[in-house]
Amino acid sequence: MTKKNTVIVTGGAGYIGSHTIIELLENTSFHIVSVDNYANSSKETYSNIKKIIDRTFDIVELDLCNKEGVFKLFEKYSDIVGVIHFAAFKTVPESVENPFKYYFNNINSELNVLEACLKYKVENFIFSSSCSVYGNIHSLPVNENTPLNKAESPYASTKQVGEEILKDYSKAFPLLQTIALRYFNPVGAHLSGLNGENPINKPSSLVPIITKTASRKMSEMYVWGTDYKTRDGSCIRDYIHVSDIAQAHITALEYLLQNKQKSNFSIFNLGTGNGVSVLEAIASFEKVSGVKLNYKIGQRRAGDVEAIYSDTSFTEKELGWKAKYTLDEMMESAWKWEKNCN
Repeated sequence: MTKKNTVIVTGGAGYIGSHTIIELLENTSFHIVSVDNYANSSKETYSNIKKIIDRTFDIVELDLCNKEGVFKLFEKYSDIVGVIHFAAFKTVPESVENPFKYYFNNINSELNVLEACLKYKVENFIFSSSCSVYGNIHSLPVNENTPLNKAESPYASTKQVGEEILKDYSKAFPLLQTIALRYFNPVGAHLSGLNGENPINKPSSLVPIITKTASRKMSEMYVWGTDYKTRDGSCIRDYIHVSDIAQAHITALEYLLQNKQKSNFSIFNLGTGNGVSVLEAIASFEKVSGVKLNYKIGQRRAGDVEAIYSDTSFTEKELGWKAKYTLDEMMESAWKWEKNCN
């Protein structure tokens, strides 16, 4: 019997997916298969990966909402040891404007991949979740047992539903060993400056907006609301370096492969444990780059949560993972990437 050695990475051309592929290629011997339909990413990302790490990996263009195509993918690779499922639309304002797009894509793609896992007996599944599942929280920091509030956007709702699907599948099908990783706010770029966040569509995340404003690709940026009940009135988030998050996926996969799970569905927060306001993030970037940003104050944005940051103690103890990069290092790497791309 062939030893299982392939890891499927869905959304592999995306921001977090591509950094995870880099970490997998650098730190494991797995055969990596990247699956993407390039809805908000580019095939050029693979060239970035190859500049950083000289190891081959397979590339498959596929819409995961195509169930037949997903089954063919799993049939082709008979030695799949696990799936890391990133593929999803992720822009909060767009999800408010076009909820159908988010519910249709994010839910169907997950269901199809899970069905393929069952059909082809793939046991290990890691799900890209989000701190947005917590909604507006009145007691901080949040831990994995914090009750979930009403989702503030259709995007967040798809992540809540995605976790419920995972929980129910794990209960119904003991074959599946599953983990939901709740990311806080991924930022930064590979330290080489050769790969980072470069969305095809207009950026909606804070740091690429900051760097594109600094490089004059955008004339100005907005801070959406400074009347929140926070220390400076702007929203507070737990920013975490994308390479830290990427490394966490390898740790999670090893955790599953070594049968360390106490049940076949686990949840882990991925954050630094530090709450940083939007204005503080801007100040950090201006400090490390020496560039003064042209920003204006705007009204609150629909779907935004006031403040959220993580209690990291459970992840550190149980998973054995801890973020290592500082906010300044995050901003410095993002700026290095911005100056290198395009």
